[in-house]
Amino acid sequence: MLNPTNKLTKPQVARAHTLPARAGVGLKPEHFKEILATQPDIGFFEVHAENYMVPGGPFHYYLTRIRERYALSIHGVGLSIGADAPLDLDHLNALTVLLKRYQPESFSEHLAWSTHSDVFLNDLLPLPYNTATLQRVCDHIDQVQSHLGRRMLLENPATYIEFAASTWNEATFLSEVVRRTGCGLLLDVNNVYVSSVNHQRDAKAVVQALPLAQVGEIHLAGFAEQVDGKDDRLLIDSHGSPVAQAVWDLYAFTLGLTGPVATLLERDNDIPTWPVLLAEANLADRQLCAVLEEVHA
Repeated sequence: MLNPTNKLTKPQVARAHTLPARAGVGLKPEHFKEILATQPDIGFFEVHAENYMVPGGPFHYYLTRIRERYALSIHGVGLSIGADAPLDLDHLNALTVLLKRYQPESFSEHLAWSTHSDVFLNDLLPLPYNTATLQRVCDHIDQVQSHLGRRMLLENPATYIEFAASTWNEATFLSEVVRRTGCGLLLDVNNVYVSSVNHQRDAKAVVQALPLAQVGEIHLAGFAEQVDGKDDRLLIDSHGSPVAQAVWDLYAFTLGLTGPVATLLERDNDIPTWPVLLAEANLADRQLCAVLEEVHA
């Protein structure tokens, strides 16, 4: 069984090949041709599943050619794992087709919801962390892993509000989800930092409380800064700027606990030129190499 500590009988699911413990970047159409022309030395690429849920077209043409040369992570943004309703089977079936087509080393989704009844909300919305939510999220993850026949990673969210109905903290909630379902954790270090600032927590303590042995991938991204109604600092997970130094520092702290882990540089807004994005990925690669050298020293 994936999770021998869980007394419940779970469907058998396969652990996919793991991503290389190197830096990767999100694959953007602006960079397709340059990547194929230059074949850069980079660990992997990641795409959003929902951008490829069509039978053909230029996106598939370029991804097929790039997949021939590089490891691949597929990251879902629309499965609505936390929704208070059954999962969308059409979406799940389309995801199954996509994963069979590309056989990625990793598939991940968010601890969030984005659907209500027949309405789709273009956002990743937060959840109350309580027993009812825990059961629903675990049931949905069990269904996803059984349907796909593989293990998934669950990403910790960036949050701006908290629910009075929560009876668990986020790290404990995620640990219990991982324990019950056998899924892995996609540790978004930027999300930890953003949420910790917004809720006035110690980001390092949050990282330490997470199920670090089950981290299969790390995300890094930039944030935007505003102020809330009380003139307190409010961070927004914008994916539209370089990684902040405070997040790089938290990343180095995290690698000291996890060891080298595949790390994605996310940029979904204000997309820079390919050399700029590659240079930022190289910064993560240097930190990963430093950790590897310490391990083998």
